[in-house]
Amino acid sequence: MIDLRSDTVTIPDEGMRQAMHDAEVGDDVFGEDPTVNELQKRVADILGKESSLFVPSGQMGNQLAIKVHTSPGDEVILAENCHIIHYESGASGAISGVQLSAVPVNNEGYPEARWIEARDRAGAYWEPLPSLVALENTINRASGRIFPQAEVQEIVGVAQAHGLKIHLDGARLWNASVGSGKSMSQLASGFDTVTVCLSKGLGAPVGSVLAGDAATISKAHRYRKMLGSGMRQVGFLAAAGLYAIDNNFRRLADDHANARYLAQRLASIDGIRLDVDAVQTNILVFELTSVKPEDLVEALKRESVLMIKFGPNLIRATTHLGVSRDDIAKAADAVEMILQSA
Repeated sequence: MIDLRSDTVTIPDEGMRQAMHDAEVGDDVFGEDPTVNELQKRVADILGKESSLFVPSGQMGNQLAIKVHTSPGDEVILAENCHIIHYESGASGAISGVQLSAVPVNNEGYPEARWIEARDRAGAYWEPLPSLVALENTINRASGRIFPQAEVQEIVGVAQAHGLKIHLDGARLWNASVGSGKSMSQLASGFDTVTVCLSKGLGAPVGSVLAGDAATISKAHRYRKMLGSGMRQVGFLAAAGLYAIDNNFRRLADDHANARYLAQRLASIDGIRLDVDAVQTNILVFELTSVKPEDLVEALKRESVLMIKFGPNLIRATTHLGVSRDDIAKAADAVEMILQSA
């Protein structure tokens, strides 16, 4: 099966499994798991932050960031297409009691600083108080585009000028770094907190890391425990994360090249609309003009290819370390065959 549904479907290779087997572990609730401590220090250093916290998922990292930066009744300003709004089960309201204020995005899929500044409120007592801006990089629902760094820093400046904290959902920040040629610390600069995922393109089985200053991460650590994620001998999973950073970070360029190749193949097929230039990392989203996406998904499954419906007329495909260039070519052939016979 050629699985292009997501980069979360990867399976640990033998090297990663061996690293997990050999991991030195301890009780992380007591702060005594050396492999977890090593991972947390490593990621904090990579992002240019003072401290970090290993968490089970990117969603938990995002929700801990919202919790530490807000009070119940506050407002969080974020893009209308972001993961926190669409894929986190309404957790922000349930856990932190905050209101999410969605700003529009431009044709490139990201919000502009002027729209975020326009959300500044006069401070009347009947209005919610904005306390946090949250951005996403790369942008899943914008074909994995890299958020332009100049625009990011302009938004950071707006947030700081208005006394707002700013969080980065950097689940695929590794891809943004490889795709842009900028370091992870450059991309994380100015953010109070950053979440990065280990179980997407990097290929670890579980885990994300939330980074920030020591006081903020200490507070997040307490909330992590409240939410039932005080993990014990979790160094086995941290070892997978360390292995992933060492071995699978720079190879993300291969995934980007495969996504670009797939985009070029699909763009030439009648019945598909696809902007090849929008494919900057490992995600591509294409529009169908002649068949329903659910019909194509089912037909592809019969050809041992998996993609997902991503909107009324949209399909998403995501490349990762579990698919080769030959797999990509076979997937493109399958799409072409199905649409030609439709």
